Amino acid sequence: MKSNPQVLIIGAGIVGSSTAYHLAELGISDVLVVEQGPLFATGGSSSHAPGLVFQTNASQMLSQLAAYTVQFLSGLEHEGRPCYYRVGGIEVATTQQRWDDLKRKHGLAASWGIDGELITPEQVHELFPQVEPSRIHGGWYVPSDGIAKPVRAAAAMAARARQRGVRYLERTEVTGFGLRGGRVQKVCTSRGDFTVDAVICCAGIWGPEIGRMAGVSVPVQPLAHQYAVTTPVPGLTAGPDEVQQPILRHQDCSMYFRQAGDRFGIGSYQHRVIPVSSEELAPTAAPGDGAEAPPEGGGWAGMASVHPFTPEDFAQPWKDACQLIPAVQQTEIAEGMNGVFLFTPDGMPVLGPTTEVPNFWLAEAVWLTHGPGVGKAVSEWFAHGVPSIDLRAADVRRLDRFAHSPSYVAQRSAQSFREVYDIIHPQQPPEQPRPLRTSPFYPRQQELGAVFLEANGWERPHWYECNTGLLDDRDIPEPDPWAGRYWSPVVAGEHRATRERVAMYDMTSLTRAEVSGPGALKLLQRLTTNQLDRAPGYVTYTLMLDHNGGIRSDITVARLREDLFQVGCNGPRDIAWLRQHADDSVHIRDITGGTCCIGLWGPRARDVLQELADQDVSNESFRFFRAKQLHVGEVPVTALRLSYVGELGWELYTSADFGLRLWDLLSDAGKEHGIFPGGRAAFNGLRLEKGYRAWGTDMWTEHDPHEAGLSFAVRVAKGDFIGREALLRRQERPLRRKLCCLTIDDGTVLLGSEAVFAEESSNRAVGFTTSCGYGHSVGKSLAYAWLPADLSSPGSSAFVSYFGRRHPATVVEDPVFDPGMARMRS
Repeated sequence: MKSNPQVLIIGAGIVGSSTAYHLAELGISDVLVVEQGPLFATGGSSSHAPGLVFQTNASQMLSQLAAYTVQFLSGLEHEGRPCYYRVGGIEVATTQQRWDDLKRKHGLAASWGIDGELITPEQVHELFPQVEPSRIHGGWYVPSDGIAKPVRAAAAMAARARQRGVRYLERTEVTGFGLRGGRVQKVCTSRGDFTVDAVICCAGIWGPEIGRMAGVSVPVQPLAHQYAVTTPVPGLTAGPDEVQQPILRHQDCSMYFRQAGDRFGIGSYQHRVIPVSSEELAPTAAPGDGAEAPPEGGGWAGMASVHPFTPEDFAQPWKDACQLIPAVQQTEIAEGMNGVFLFTPDGMPVLGPTTEVPNFWLAEAVWLTHGPGVGKAVSEWFAHGVPSIDLRAADVRRLDRFAHSPSYVAQRSAQSFREVYDIIHPQQPPEQPRPLRTSPFYPRQQELGAVFLEANGWERPHWYECNTGLLDDRDIPEPDPWAGRYWSPVVAGEHRATRERVAMYDMTSLTRAEVSGPGALKLLQRLTTNQLDRAPGYVTYTLMLDHNGGIRSDITVARLREDLFQVGCNGPRDIAWLRQHADDSVHIRDITGGTCCIGLWGPRARDVLQELADQDVSNESFRFFRAKQLHVGEVPVTALRLSYVGELGWELYTSADFGLRLWDLLSDAGKEHGIFPGGRAAFNGLRLEKGYRAWGTDMWTEHDPHEAGLSFAVRVAKGDFIGREALLRRQERPLRRKLCCLTIDDGTVLLGSEAVFAEESSNRAVGFTTSCGYGHSVGKSLAYAWLPADLSSPGSSAFVSYFGRRHPATVVEDPVFDPGMARMRS
């Protein structure tokens, strides 16, 4: 055996085997897969997974990954046996709230291209005869959902990968790493050492320990989940390897059911959170007979990922199962387990190159549902630098350092476990640990009755109860109970008053980097689309593209000196991207935590700032999209004249120690001008009226600047930059789709991700919404949506599905408010 592979993959479960197979398909076959257990019932979570594959998810990314899993496994066999049973999947509703949520899921599925239908209790009973139809309101049925056989699938993929040159070593334990220059150079194992170019860790529950050996933090928490198999169910006849009935989820009780031959397998998330420490996972054990978990006849014994079943935790789930499926009352629990798998602070996988060791990649916290899809996407990312599915929500570098702390990971992962089957509102904030990150203005915000939501650990005011006085006799459309879950009429008052007076918005949570050094300009020019070679004092909105010309991020760059830039980013991923491409001539510093920012915006903003500033801030002296370093009273401030709400004003940055003083100075000076604090809800409505895109919500790497309406931020004539050639090639093709502004003609306020149809009676969605809200300045419900090019002209009609109802919409010119930008330039 050749001893030194190009790529070494750790773990031969469903994720590791998929990654190896797809790398070989892309031409990277010098791959070695090492597995500490036997092949392919390795003893990890793939070996005991009950195999359910449900595709519908609020996350487009997770739905896309699951859809690929279905597509790929449906055509895969091993030794003449299928790796996937396309029996369909049903989610049932036993409450009106859940039934309404299933209507919402129907819309989500249509947005992501998943075929399914809402069915009656009687139709559920026809598909799953043991269900008591009188107990349910109905169900959500996806015919292509089903049962995957993970061990069998891993073996089938490995067989194909081996034909392309991939090698496997079983019962081979990774014992350490040799690093040089911050990169893995050598992998030490119980069978010798291997010199490698890169490592991809697909070790599942052992991933944290593998990461520690390499100096890499893997922010995951192993938790136990209960699964039991009944004795034979009367009337249920099938062989031990046969699955005929759909899988069933009873989410009101956090349970699922699957046929296991003539029995039912029942899983529950209803029980207490059961964390498992890394020490409890060692030493590694594996099933002696190599068999897959039931319904293939056992095989759990000896698996490190299988802990003893705790009957007391299953008592209530068993009662709930008997109520929904009366036939279960005639059975007993034949066997059960507490199976261990990984959770993360935000419920998403952790994928990609790590910040600490760039050639040490992760593919961790991946459920079976997404395993083959993750293997494909990570392989594309590794081979070509860009995956075909946008993985922004799963990139391990999305998480700040605090999100790697054991305390944070444990608390948030526990919440992720409890919420697996909950109805989660898109704006629902996590409960603990809070408050975690606060701006210097936080004491004042509390005094003013701020209602806080949370983002990336930051407490962000959504609105202020002190602003009830901003309400007047103008009509305020009230959203429905779902869209209005985190809403108050005060939002409308803050929105309108920002257009009429002056407001202070806390913008501290926006990620910021300082880029300095003799190579700073060269680096930023190479990574961005707009022309940054301008004199100090200029601010530029620009994009960072990936190598395919997709929008990796949008940033704001202020040139403060010849070799000093302040860069407004979308998160730690952007800073990691900057550092990835920097050399020794550039220094990049994350300044977010040490600084703070107030957005001082509104037609009276200059009146407030001029009273305090030690420099002239008139339009002639301080032009739009310019930067100055000045004093506001005693406070040293970096002032950028720009506005995300479409009004005259500045972003005022200072160090955190001066933050409270800056707030008080502006607040006192602004009293005679009607100054007030504004929240994020009003901020969102104001930006929608101005057509300002939010990266990650309105556009991402699957979109290019021209589709997203951001061509103005691209200067191809400036010279080479990442994505330039790909973008030019994309421009040669006719525009297929476009990000459009819609008015919802009946005034319904949406939340985003709703399916858009060309005709009211159509069953095939043509697009989906992104940012949504109410434009109180224009008196219209607004939504941005991705639509086909032939439906993107102003005046075109469309219909948006919201909780099962179709709402008429019209494409309108973008933006709907002050298209000439006269207010900001005044």
